[in-house]
Order: sequence, then structure tokens, then C-alpha cells
Amino acid sequence: MAAPPVVDIPLVDERLAEDLANGLAAVEKLLRSSVESEDAFVTEASRHLIEAGGKRFRAMLVLLAAQFGNHEAPGVIPGAVVIELTHLATLYHDDVMDEARVRRGSPSANARWDNTVAILTGDYLFAQASEILADLGSEMIRVQARTFSRLVRGQIRETIGPVDGTDDITHYIRVLADKTGSLIATSGRFGAMLSGAPVQVADLVTEACEAIGVAWQLGDDLIDVASADSGKTPGTDLREGIRTLPVLYALTSTDPADARLRELLSGPVVEMDLEETLGLLRAHVAMAQARQELIRWVDRAKAALAALPDIPARTALIALCDYVVERTG
Repeated sequence: MAAPPVVDIPLVDERLAEDLANGLAAVEKLLRSSVESEDAFVTEASRHLIEAGGKRFRAMLVLLAAQFGNHEAPGVIPGAVVIELTHLATLYHDDVMDEARVRRGSPSANARWDNTVAILTGDYLFAQASEILADLGSEMIRVQARTFSRLVRGQIRETIGPVDGTDDITHYIRVLADKTGSLIATSGRFGAMLSGAPVQVADLVTEACEAIGVAWQLGDDLIDVASADSGKTPGTDLREGIRTLPVLYALTSTDPADARLRELLSGPVVEMDLEETLGLLRAHVAMAQARQELIRWVDRAKAALAALPDIPARTALIALCDYVVERTG
């Protein structure tokens, strides 16, 4: 069987590629069946984002982490589905908070129906994840509860902003670690724990996956500014007034030459100023500073991975680290 790409990374080990392909197919099947309801509308709304696609990145990490134990253990696939359902539920809620109209190239649930339906559908997915989780044991429930607590704290921190005396950049990284990194970290922990891998292996995989999650988001920050051929519209965050890491670094500048850029970045960038803002920001040292922060997180992930057993899954995770850097150009 030819090795399929995982997040655009070729897998050179055919057995691992086959294991992941089979595992992801099983995850997809259980994911869809887990949201079925006797109420046709509940099923339709719950499947809305599932059918919109997605890389199943977190499920893939569960399956990769499970390679450090018995990847065919019965809890691995349900564990991956719990992670995906949790992630999807947060997307329903995020779209309401962000007033998003599009998700994964399709109308968001709140745009297709309304905010109430989107919120309740997200709640339903959380409930379905909890039902599956109940069969995986109390320790898995505890891990999920702690993860969900971090997710919510991260969202609250993002919503209220940094408290007085807190550095904006430190606050931003903490938000990413909680809101994005925590569930990706738990993807690795679930895979390792459910496969019966040793505790120290689970800890290392968790550390690496959290660092990969933070680095991935930092990469998105850079791509939003730098890339014109990534498939994403450049400047999306700038239009919305979202202060990503390059913006935060640029705003710390006290150089009089940066006065115009600081002015442009003081709020949402209007369309007529977008090209000027992108040009100034692309040429600014803030981009290199943000990229260095990304590389620090990738190096943290690689350091944890280096202590793991030398198996094809470790090679794939290291390749993922390299890809996180390479995708930013």
C-alpha cells in the first residue's frame, strides 16, 4: 500500500502508513455513528462540521502516540473519537463567539441555522464525547476534565486580555498553550495511555505534542502575514484586529520609523490599508522574532521526542516538527 501523506508529510514506513490509514478510517466511521440521534435534525446539525472535512490532525496524533504501545488496543479508536468530538464542539462554540460565517469552506452552523442551535450542538458533541469516555476509565475522564478546564481558561484569558502587569506576548503564548496546545497534548497522552505505553513515554509524547500545537498556531500567525500562496487569504487576522505574535512584536517597537505601522496595527486594518500594512509588517524584524519563537517551540518538541524509543512513529513526529517550520516558508 502506498504511504499516504499525514498533514502533507510523506510516511516512509509503509506499515505505519497502513496502520494510520486504517485507524483514521475507523475513527471516521465511529465519529459519524457517535453523533447519530433518533432526532434527524440533531444528527444533521451534529454532522455539519464532520462532513465539512478537516485533517483529523488530533486523531492522527492519538494514533501515532499509540504506536509506542499496542496500537490495536481497543480503547485507541474511541479515544481518538473523544478528542475529535471535543475539538469539533469547541469549533461550534468558537464560531458563535467570533460571529464566524464560514468554517472549513462551508457556512458555519450559526450561519446556517442560528447561535442557539450552534451552541446546543456543541454541547451535544461534548455529551457524546463524555459517553464514550465513560467506558475508557476514570483516569481518562480525569485527563479530559483537566484538558477541558485548560481550554476554557485559555478562552477566558483570550476574551478578557492580559491583566495589568502581564506582558502581552507572555499572555498570548499562555493563551495558545491552553486554548490550542492542551487538546493536542491530550491527543498524544490519550494515544500513549490507551495503548499501554509506559508512563514516561506518555509524558514525553504529551510534552512534544503540546509544543507542536503551540508551534503550529504560531506558524498560522506567520502565514497570515507572509504567504500569498498558502490557500488562505493574507491578512485575515489583521482585518479582524486580532493581535497575533508578529503584530505584538511590532507593537513593542519604539523606533520612530515604525510609527506608521504601529498606527495601522492599533485596531482592525481596513481594506484600503491592508496592502500597506502587510508590506510594512513583512519587512519588519517582528516576523523574524515570531519565527524564532516558533522554532523554540519546535526545538522543545524535538527534545522530548529524542528521548522516545526509536520507532517509525518517532520519525514521523520529528518530520511533523520539520514541516511545522517549513510550511511558514
